[in-house]
Amino acid sequence: MSASILDGKATALRLREQFRDQVAALAARGQRPGLAVVLVGENPASTVYVRNKVAACEAAGIYSENIVLSADTEPARIIERIEALNRDPRIHGILVQLPLPPHIDEATVLAAVAAHKDVDGFHTENVGALALGNPRFIPCTPRGVMALLASAGIALCGREAVIVGRSNIVGRPMARLLLAADATITVCHSRTRDLSFHTRRAEILVVAIGRPAMITADMVKPGAVVIDVGINRRADGSLCGDVDFASVREVASWITPVPGGVGPMTIAMLLANTIEAAQQAANQTERFLAA
Repeated sequence: MSASILDGKATALRLREQFRDQVAALAARGQRPGLAVVLVGENPASTVYVRNKVAACEAAGIYSENIVLSADTEPARIIERIEALNRDPRIHGILVQLPLPPHIDEATVLAAVAAHKDVDGFHTENVGALALGNPRFIPCTPRGVMALLASAGIALCGREAVIVGRSNIVGRPMARLLLAADATITVCHSRTRDLSFHTRRAEILVVAIGRPAMITADMVKPGAVVIDVGINRRADGSLCGDVDFASVREVASWITPVPGGVGPMTIAMLLANTIEAAQQAANQTERFLAA
């Protein structure tokens, strides 16, 4: 029997209905959520992602700014623009679209974003808060995966969860979230010996490695829940994930498609984080006025 589909697109649409109500409530308090996206260079994939994010903001009633800088922009100039956004009261969330051009140090640029506006959850202060179990903002993709699992009523407590990939964007925060949900965690990476040994043990398998169709049916435990975070473009222009969807679907119990799985949830969680940042700002303003 083929696996059931974890439909990120449909789940994200349901969440956006809730977001519109939350945005309206905040606007009534004088705090319309605002998101600024900083794009450096003309990476085609990044341009598409930014366009989708801006459109999602507009649909939810969130104010958005799209700052586009040329690929040869000096790092100091990028940081200057970010610092201006840090001071802008209309902006509650700042997202720097990755990857940045090779001459720019990503860590330095990301550190320039104020922690209370870091809706990607990449600032060291927010990474530390997540590690301690008291997050301000949860990185959007891992948060989207958790929301997608919850939407299907998939239990995590006590289950064997294997994550393939250890990036700061997905793998590491994903491990912390699953651990917080009382799953037993294994993180695999490029130095893991006998990857299949680990993946075949997984009841929950999350794959985020950026290699087309690397995980095949013989590497998956029958009945596993398979989350494919990867998105890769084939030579013919079509998209595929890190999981061989056609074969793994015949083994798994649940599986995410690519596209239409984790991607829409990532954007939805960006909106959620921006709304939460605006709520925090509104609460702080009201406390100040009441003092």
